Amino acid sequence: MTAPSPGWLDAAAARRAMRRAARGARAPDPLAAEIGRRMAERLEVVRLAPRRVLDVRCGAAAGGDDALRARYARAEHVAIDPAPPRRRARPGWAARLARGLALRADHVVCGDAAALPFATSAFQLVWSNLALAAYDDPAAVLREWHRVLAVDGLLMFTALGPDTLKELRAAFAFDAAPHVHPFADMHDIGDMLVGAGFAEPVIDMEMVTLTYAAFDDLCADLRRAGAINAHAARRRGLTGRGTWDRARRAYEALARDGESAHRLPATVEVVYGHAWKPAPRVAADGRRIIRFDARGPIRKRD
Repeated sequence: MTAPSPGWLDAAAARRAMRRAARGARAPDPLAAEIGRRMAERLEVVRLAPRRVLDVRCGAAAGGDDALRARYARAEHVAIDPAPPRRRARPGWAARLARGLALRADHVVCGDAAALPFATSAFQLVWSNLALAAYDDPAAVLREWHRVLAVDGLLMFTALGPDTLKELRAAFAFDAAPHVHPFADMHDIGDMLVGAGFAEPVIDMEMVTLTYAAFDDLCADLRRAGAINAHAARRRGLTGRGTWDRARRAYEALARDGESAHRLPATVEVVYGHAWKPAPRVAADGRRIIRFDARGPIRKRD
């Protein structure tokens, strides 16, 4: 399977959908929150004490950041999101006191993960839950994350693999126009990490199967998360009732027997990854960097 080529996404349409979803979101998407929780558990085996943490978010799909802040309570947390959710209620006095004692403040920036408005080597940890799915050139995004990460800093992220929504893709297979976005394979993401300059990449995946009572419930869930069809080659007019009915019948043929009723499966392939930023071997002007490690005092010869 080849990685999707850059340019397949209508970025403006994707941003509009994310902003609509973020404005209507009263809580993080449950699936994203669960993936973020599982992602945070992986920090248990990481020895890291970051001073500054960058949380790369993606609208209503953001999740897991509470666990991140709890683990690194004394770090300065900066979040960037192309469609940040509406402002939360003002925290109570206890939360404000705890934040004051930590001597740090949180910042939320509306911006692009592929063109970060931060200085080079500004963060010791870059954390991103599912944000890569919102970009059609993940290699460029990874290069930008590498830029803002300090030497010996850690990148930890999740992404969506190519089997995500495979049932929905199959249900629309009769239509020449795309209805589901393409996603990069975990092996391609590993190659992109190496190409971006990261070291010791670790990539693995798991399949999560959601179930729905009806086809329309799945579609409504995707809209609430801002995960609409923003493929550049999509049909720009309204999808006709006949197309929807045919896709609905194809999807409902996949019904599984549940405890009380037939359930429709929806597969999500979750890719987990982390990698470190090593010391550079080449200077900005192209010259090789050679490091000398003096193992003892240098004595002057007579």
